[in-house]
Amino acid sequence: MARSMHVRRPATLASLAAELGVSRTTVSNAYNRPDQLSPELRRRVLETARRLGYPGPDPVARSLRTRKAGAVGLLLTENLSYAFRDPAAIGFLEGLALACEDAGTGLLLVPANPEREDVAAVHRAGVDGFVVYSVPDDDPHLAAVLERPVPTVVCDQPDLGNVDRVGIDDRAAMNSLAKHLISLGHRRIGVVCMRLARDRNDGYVSLERQRSAHFHVQRARIAGLAEAFTEVGVDWAGVPVVERFDHAIASGASAAAQVLDRDPRITALICTSDILALGALGEARKRGLNVPHDLTVTGFDGIREAEQAGLTTVRQPVLEKGRAAGKLLLDSAERTRPRSVTLATELVLGSTAASPRGVVEERWFGP
Repeated sequence: MARSMHVRRPATLASLAAELGVSRTTVSNAYNRPDQLSPELRRRVLETARRLGYPGPDPVARSLRTRKAGAVGLLLTENLSYAFRDPAAIGFLEGLALACEDAGTGLLLVPANPEREDVAAVHRAGVDGFVVYSVPDDDPHLAAVLERPVPTVVCDQPDLGNVDRVGIDDRAAMNSLAKHLISLGHRRIGVVCMRLARDRNDGYVSLERQRSAHFHVQRARIAGLAEAFTEVGVDWAGVPVVERFDHAIASGASAAAQVLDRDPRITALICTSDILALGALGEARKRGLNVPHDLTVTGFDGIREAEQAGLTTVRQPVLEKGRAAGKLLLDSAERTRPRSVTLATELVLGSTAASPRGVVEERWFGP
């Protein structure tokens, strides 16, 4: 005859309360409202729970009862590993995590592959609100987020006008960098930019694509450059602008090669991110070019690797940006209109920008 196996049934909130001789509310408070109990009573509840094998309140049942998930969702239209690989994304994620820690809430990453339109991850996410990190204005995952009846904060892009937003003035920041290069004497330039839309385009960018880009940050940075150089007589239609879909150092190197192959006489290569600029620096070294005297290279973001390389760039407060987005989302105060937080940037004058050789010689020896 087979022996019947005795399986110990896990303790429940009711059985734990009976064991302790307290109410179920007291047991629940030990987990959810510890300030309502004395330290000694809470310790006794938790110790007895461990002894009896009580796992704690069911988070799913609790969320159904309270209609609160206890977590913030971060939507980024990249593969999940991007959040832990890209330096700017890492800084932003740290700032957002700090805001969540301060509020005692969790953080759920909701990755969305930029080349897929499956929005199931957004619909499944059990969160009390979303922070949307740098997505295009036509992204289906963004549309799915906005359909959810929860608060949303957009960071960087897109600027929807009717949704809370945290960002910087990208156009003004890049315009400031452009004016610095103009003051050094640069007129023959090339541009390497991050992706402008959801479709893959690893090549030259038309004026129409620049002006209609669905990634607002890149559109604003290019517009800031175009405005500054047009003011000093540069025909922007003749400036080579090369786009890369993948944000990687290798992408910056290949894009720089594409620009330099087309026009070896350019004196400055302006990149819309530090990652791309680091790749451009590597390509310049590979070609035996002296940076900054043969070629000026600039970036944008102010990541640690750029500082170590002495890159001339624009530094933005990525950690504070994440923290501000989290605070804005978690602020439960009633509000009647969308809020916007614009953070300051800083032009960093590194060692990768200088006057072109001809300008230097003219300054030393005259016309």
